This record gives sequence, structure tokens and C-alpha cells, in this order.
Amino acid sequence: MKLNDKYVVKSIDNEQCKEWLIHKHYLKRMTSISYAFGLYAKEGNILNGVCTFGNAVPMQMKKSICGEKNMELVYELNRLCTNDGLDKNANSFFVSRCCNMLPSPMIIVSYADKSFGHIGYIYQALNFYFTGESHTQLDWKVRGKEHIHLRTLLDEFAFTEDRLEKLKQKYGDDLYQVQREPKYRYVLFIGNNKQKKDFLKEKLFEIKKYPKGENKRYDASYNPSVQGILF
Repeated sequence: MKLNDKYVVKSIDNEQCKEWLIHKHYLKRMTSISYAFGLYAKEGNILNGVCTFGNAVPMQMKKSICGEKNMELVYELNRLCTNDGLDKNANSFFVSRCCNMLPSPMIIVSYADKSFGHIGYIYQALNFYFTGESHTQLDWKVRGKEHIHLRTLLDEFAFTEDRLEKLKQKYGDDLYQVQREPKYRYVLFIGNNKQKKDFLKEKLFEIKKYPKGENKRYDASYNPSVQGILF
């Protein structure tokens, strides 16, 4: 059976993403969401994955893709989370359908997190441009909680001033800094042929050869309580 006959992709609201992102995705936290989509199995109407896009992208990074002229068109594919055991190529089918449903023109940036063993083979299959590695920086970690992202730690003090100082006060010597491992960065242009050609002419990045390596999966066995939606 063809993937198109077995699955359908639908727009969903942020609330439907919440449980998936907080409990099932490896980062275990919400993110800025401008567009969200769900992957549904037609048989049984079961939600099998979520994919989200947001525009909370650093200004300098937006400018670095195709210049200041196009910076407002830059969005990040910031979460992709699916159930285990899906059909072969289901994830690339899902992302492809999501990108086709986005407004046009648009520039999509996505990262493959090397620290979690991700190479970005889904993006390679969909002909994203590989632009190299992201800039690295120092990151804060808590001993015994190294798997928790800094933003998640700071969320303990949401809507308060001097959140980092409060974090230091709480964890003391257990709070330390490490060099963050760079991520692989991929870019996709969405639009008609002319718009894509214009983006290529105006790009400020070098197109590089795809990286290769062993791709590792994280534990996505959590079973969300809300699985279906009425069409």
C-alpha cells in the first residue's frame, strides 16, 4: 500500500502538540509554534506524529541565509516527533507534506542534533541544502541532570528577572558550563521556480556535501493520551 493511501497530514493546533513535545520528543519541552501538522493513519484515524514550524529564530541567523531582504521569510522546522514502527519513508513523507502545506514563499531551516546521534537523513532525502555546522557556544548543565536543556531549567523561573542568577543560587556548584556541540544545519526553499531561483542567487551560505554516519534513535515509546481527531 502506498504511503498516500495509508496516511494523511492535517493542520493541528498547538494544544494537540503539547503532550507529544513535552513527553515524547527528546527535548521534553514546548517551543515557538507558528504552524503545526499531524500525521494520521487513515485506518483508525490515529495520530502518529507531529511536526512544528516557528519563527522565533535569532535575527543574525535569519540574515545569514538569504540576506536581510528575505529574513522575515525564515522559519525553523523545530520539532519532528513520530511513533516508532511506522512504514518505511513515512517520516520523509510527513515532512514533505508539511512543507507543501506551508505558505509560499518561505525559507525553512532545520537542525540535526549531533549530540543525540542525529545526522539529518530525512532532510537529505527531501533535497534540503546542507550548509555545514551551526556555531557553537557555552551551555549550562546541572550535574546529574545533563539531559535537561538549559531552557527547560530556566523555565523553573519563568516570568521572573535574573533567571540565570536564580538557577545558580538553586544548584550552586552543581551548575557548570560545557561547550555545546554544533548541530548540522539544513535549508529548504519553498516557492515557485522563480522564487527558488531568486533565493539561490541571494543565498549567503555554501552548499556542502551531505554528512554521513550512524543515525541513532531516541526513546519515543511514550504513548500520548489523545490520538485521534475528527476530520
